[in-house]
Parts: sequence; C-alpha cells; structure tokens
Amino acid sequence: MTLRNIRRALISVSDKTGLVDFAKGLAKHGVFLISTGGTAKALRDAGLTVTDVADITGFPEMMDGRVKTLHPIVHGGLLGLRDKHADAMKAHGIEGIDLLVCNLYPFEATVAKGAPFDEVIENIDIGGPAMTRSAAKNHDWVTVVVDVEDYAPVLAEMDANGGATTLTLRRRLAQTAYARTAAYDAAVSNWFATQLEDKETPPRRRAFAGTLRQSLRYGENPHQAAAFYATGEKRPGVSTSEQIQGKELSYNNISDTDAAYELIAEFDPSEHAACAIIKHANPCGAALAGSLKEAYEKALACDPLSAFGGIVAVNRTLDGATAELITKVFTEVIIAPDVDADARAILAKKKNVRVLVAGGLPDPLLPGLTFKSVSGGLLVQTRDNGHVTKADLKIVTKRKPSDAEIADMLFAFVVGKHVKSNTIVYAKDLATAGIGAGQMSRVDSARIAAEKARAAAKAAGWPEPKTKGSAAASDAFFPFADGLMEIADAGATSVIQPGGSIRDGEVIAAADEAGLSMVFTGMRHFRH
Repeated sequence: MTLRNIRRALISVSDKTGLVDFAKGLAKHGVFLISTGGTAKALRDAGLTVTDVADITGFPEMMDGRVKTLHPIVHGGLLGLRDKHADAMKAHGIEGIDLLVCNLYPFEATVAKGAPFDEVIENIDIGGPAMTRSAAKNHDWVTVVVDVEDYAPVLAEMDANGGATTLTLRRRLAQTAYARTAAYDAAVSNWFATQLEDKETPPRRRAFAGTLRQSLRYGENPHQAAAFYATGEKRPGVSTSEQIQGKELSYNNISDTDAAYELIAEFDPSEHAACAIIKHANPCGAALAGSLKEAYEKALACDPLSAFGGIVAVNRTLDGATAELITKVFTEVIIAPDVDADARAILAKKKNVRVLVAGGLPDPLLPGLTFKSVSGGLLVQTRDNGHVTKADLKIVTKRKPSDAEIADMLFAFVVGKHVKSNTIVYAKDLATAGIGAGQMSRVDSARIAAEKARAAAKAAGWPEPKTKGSAAASDAFFPFADGLMEIADAGATSVIQPGGSIRDGEVIAAADEAGLSMVFTGMRHFRH
C-alpha cells in the first residue's frame, strides 16, 4: 500500500476520449498539468490551466514535431528516484513527474485505412513509447496510464487516498503500459514485414501481441486457465462480434464459432444463402440454398445427431423463419452478419443460446497470418486463402463431369478445406451428404463419411443415402486407389482431389474402371 502523491502530470494523447473529465478530476486534486500540442489545446478549451512541455524543457517542438518530449527534463522527471536521485534532480533543475498519460500515435488505425507509406512512417510514435517505458520502469514513484479504461481507477484511488495511488495499482498499470508498447512495436514491425521487397523469406524476428477481449472460466478443460485476446486484425468474426444474448462464451465455443464463420464466409451471400453446423471444429453439415431456412434444413439433414449442441453460422441476416427452425435443436452458439427483429424475438425465448452479430463477413481471399503454439515456439503461416474455380479444374478421366457434378465438387472441396485432415466430403445438390474428418487413413475418412450418410438416411426414412449420385472431395491426393474405391462403393459419381501422387495413373485408371468422373485441382487443403 505504498502511496505516492500525484502533484505533476504530463498528458500527451492521440485518443482524447474521456480526456477532459479525467483532467478535471486531476485538477480538483491540485495537480499541475503539463501537455503538448493538440492535447494542451483541448484542455485549455475546456478551461483548464496547462503548461506546455516546451516551457518546461526550454526547447520548442522541432523537426515537424518529431522531437518534443525527448529531453532530460522530461525523462529525468519520469525516471528519477525521488530519494536516491534527489540531489541530481535538484542540481539539473529537474522536477518529478508523478503521472504520465500517453496513448501513442494512431499507427494501427493509419495502416488499417490504407494510408501511403510516408504517412504511416510519420505515425510511428517515438517520444510516446519512450516516456511510457520510462514511467513504467519507475512505477514505484510514477503512475502511468495508456488506456482510457484506467482513468476511472486512478481517480478513484486519488479520491480515496488524498491524491495518491497505491503500489498495487501502479504495478498493474506498468504491466499494461509495457504490453501496450510491445503491441505497438509488434504492429510496426509486422507492417514493415509487409513492405519488404523479399516477402518470401520469413523475417528473422517476429513479434505478436493481443488485447484482452474476454476472461474465460477455463480452457479446453476445467483444469486449464484461459483468456481470449484480440490481435487487432480487422477481420469480421467472433473477435469483433457483439453478443446480443446468451451465456458467456467458452474457450471451445470461441474456437468452434470461428471455424463455422470462416467456412460460411467462403460463399458469396449474393449468390447463395449458406449455413454451416460445426461440432468440435469440424462441420457436421453445410449447405447452399436460395434461403437461409432451406440452407439450414439441408445442412442439418447431413448429420442431425452430431448437430445436437453444435454451432450454427449463416452468411446472411438471420430471419425469423430460420431462427424458429434452429431453436428446435439444442444449439450452443449462432453467429450471423446480422439478426433481424423477428429472429431476435424468437431467440430471446431461448435465453441460454449465445447469439453473435458479426457485422460483416471476413474476406476468404484476404491474406493474413495464422499461428499455432508448440513447445517453446510458434508455427506461423499465411492464411489458407487458396481458392479453386471451374477454370482451374483438370479433367483426368474418360467421363467428363456434368455441370451439376462440377458445382457439387467445388462446393465439397471448399467444405473440405475447413475439415480436419484427412478429409473426405460427399456432397449432393450443394449440401453435404457425409463428412469424414481427421482420420489417420483417407480410406477410413471415406468409410466414416459414407456410414454417417447411411445413418442419416435410415433416421430420416430415405430410400437410400445421399451419397448415391454425389460428388466426393478429398483434401489431398489419394496415395492408392483403395480410398477411391470406398468412394465408388458409397455411390459417388464424381471426385475432386488435388492430384500429385506418384500413383495418380493407377488412381485415374481405377476411376475410369468404376465409371467415375474425376478432376484435379492442383491445390491441397490440409487442416491440422
């Protein structure tokens, strides 16, 4: 509970949200306010007395504002230990600065709006991070604030302690400050990586950072601690969504919801309504149709048993008719670009269902990075934004596929991109008929997908499983013809696969013998 009084404060912020009210709270405690540029003007316009940094240092802002706080009077005031360095501070005319409020130039926002190179460079803050690090290092004496959210706690402590803050708060603020400067430097470094001429060679050093989005009750299992951090990537989805109802999202909810939304984003909502139902990061059904209601019905029909307790994602505004159907099956999470009034009223009756409004769809073709932790390191790769069109297909069998088969093959191949490897997906009429996920053998994936299709047909009372006359997609090539024969036995008439096996010739011959049409994409979609 070591208390330190705040007598002098240096305030220099780009984000002026809540600034005036905070500064007025400081002034009520008799705090001497020092500031720069636009911040000083905003405070004066609010009727507050402010001293310019230039009047403290004896040096004006120079070099187009690049140099204004990089001065011993400033950094000595922030770094000086009030007991040990008192004589040195007095000898050099340095007064202590007890509070620093600094939230840095808007570098990330400048990059996000697509600003030209020179403008981005000028939005790299130098003085702000330097002061922040100085103040945080000297947190025993100095309070440092980098987030608007911390204005209220600081004033609350000052009110409770006669204008002073506690060591507990100062340490927490120091940790936040160093995390912010680390994230800022990471953003600058990663932007520079995109500007290098050699974009194929990975940078020797990479920096990663995040901002707490949500504390989680636990991780994948109750004995694991967890939290959800946003990286700042402007990609609509679970990290940017607004939760309009339901229980708190769990670790597994977030992971599965992201998988579901990334899948349905592959399909243009102006062309098709898309629905995906996800369970344990794998789709148990996906479909395209003219309406969301029909798309959901088709997706559910693929594996209604597995859909229980699943995640539902759609690519259009969720309507009442679709919401009514979804609520008939126990569903953990629903995510959509938007939810209309009718759907909200229907879903409100199921208070435990978590409903997320994402506000848009992520661009499946947009480049980006994905990360996976391993012991002692991170695996980093570019996002799988590979996309195959009809023009990319190479027909390798004697029988050519029909237009309907091509449409189903392309649909199945996209769904397969979002299924754990090894993957086999059967599709018919732009809906999944059976999905085999994550098996060590591609033969087993083909067999499991067919078995699921047979189980769904038996439960629904259909005369035959929907794998009959379906298209089958494999996320990677067939190393042998046995997997292809499983697909033929299931009743598929067409197959889409990357090709590239040393036994492609044997696989093609087997397809011809079975009367299948088969196309190669030249692109693999492993998902581990």
